Amino acid sequence: MGLFNSILGNASQVNIDEIKAQFENVLVENENIEAAFSLFRDKMVFTNKRIIFLDKQNVTGSKKEYLSVPYHAISVFSVESAGTFDADAEIKLWVRELGQITKKVGKNTDTLQIQKILASSILQ
Repeated sequence: MGLFNSILGNASQVNIDEIKAQFENVLVENENIEAAFSLFRDKMVFTNKRIIFLDKQNVTGSKKEYLSVPYHAISVFSVESAGTFDADAEIKLWVRELGQITKKVGKNTDTLQIQKILASSILQ
C-alpha cells in the first residue's frame, strides 16, 4: 500500500526507529520523534516540539530543505480521515507567517494519533 499511496501523492506512516538516524542531527536536546510519514523521498516528522517537513530536491536528492514548524506557530489545524471510497486522509495546518500547509496521508494512517499529537502540543 505504501507504493500505491506514493503514486497518489499520499504519505504513508513509517516506523520511528527507521527514521531516527536520518533526523538525529536535526533534533535538539530532549526532542523525540512521536510519528513519521514518508512520501517517496520527502518526510513529515512529528516531534514533541515541532513538525519537520523534509523536502529532498533535484534528481539525486542531495539538496534538502527542512521546514520546521513549531507547534506554537500553528493557530488552527484540521485532520480529515478517509471515507469508504477515499484513498487518502488530509492534514491542514494554518501557520503564522506561512499560511496554510496541506498534506495528504494514506487511508490507513492513524489520524486519531495525529489529532492527539497536534492537540496536546498546540493546546498546552
